[in-house]
Amino acid sequence: MEFIGAVIETVIKMVIVGAVAFGGILLGKNLRKRHDEKNS
Repeated sequence: MEFIGAVIETVIKMVIVGAVAFGGILLGKNLRKRHDEKNS
């Protein structure tokens, strides 16, 4: 049971890190798009 608990904890951490990374990429794309529109 200890092993399963550790696996679940690791998966949850990976999902959180992945969600943060994905959000950061989307945020960066949106900011760059807005920046390009301002310059042109």
